[in-house]
Amino acid sequence: MLRRDFLKSALATAVLTAVSAVQAKQAPTSSNEHFADVNSQHLFYSVHGAGKPLILLHGGINPGSFGGNLAELAKRRQVIAVHLQAHGRTPDTDRPLPSETLGDDVAALIGHLNLGKADVMGYSLGSSVALQAAIRHPDVIDRLVLVSSTMRQDGFYPEGVAAFKQLEANAATFGPAVKSSPLGKAYPDVDWINLFRKVGDMTKRPFDWSADVTKLQARTLLVFADADAIRPEHMVEFWKALGGGQRDAGIDGSLRPANQLAIVPNTTHYTLAVDPMLPEVVERFLGAGSKSVG
Repeated sequence: MLRRDFLKSALATAVLTAVSAVQAKQAPTSSNEHFADVNSQHLFYSVHGAGKPLILLHGGINPGSFGGNLAELAKRRQVIAVHLQAHGRTPDTDRPLPSETLGDDVAALIGHLNLGKADVMGYSLGSSVALQAAIRHPDVIDRLVLVSSTMRQDGFYPEGVAAFKQLEANAATFGPAVKSSPLGKAYPDVDWINLFRKVGDMTKRPFDWSADVTKLQARTLLVFADADAIRPEHMVEFWKALGGGQRDAGIDGSLRPANQLAIVPNTTHYTLAVDPMLPEVVERFLGAGSKSVG
């Protein structure tokens, strides 16, 4: 009983910490707002800035996960911020929320917008969706940025996996708490209890995408917090699956891998998406891909 209560308290704290961290730095309200009907979903997205398109995918529960960093990213690129199914302004359907089908939605949106190939960046739950989009639809993904991502369920610490398994059961507790928060008031049409149940059903299921990661075609950047919810051993394993950490890059750096790894200091899984260093790290990776198109 004590362990169950501890995990429930820890998960509640994590959820509310993630929500409050973003409330301090809300994304700009001036944007071009649209809906796209793809895969039987009425998908909401907003467009910010100009340049090469970057599809931005939020973390679980909170569509404003990146806070003020959305505006920072949009200074050099056209950022297309998507609300995933049942989140924010995208309504829910009878469909569950596996990363694979959400990744299909992202690929369908890229096609709907006639973007050809787009860069995709996702955080936490959004990183799983971005990864699946790249695995399943390599023809529409150029560069890939995965922020606090795993390629297996055991990439998280054991207490995190245990908490995920309780999320669905605790939806009736967490839902009303978020509904009464500023986030809940910003999105009054969201069924928060149902959302927690669906995210809980998604996150409790074991997965292993490591074999697919070794075959990724998109040039990829992994970004982690130095105090992340993800085990450091898994970070290194993920990096090695992408071809990193195999040997010295050489004096001139010519032997370094095409993919990249970054660990942002003094951050956690719940603060990384709004950390001011994140846009700098991402832009350095995207580099020449940030030139304007059209």
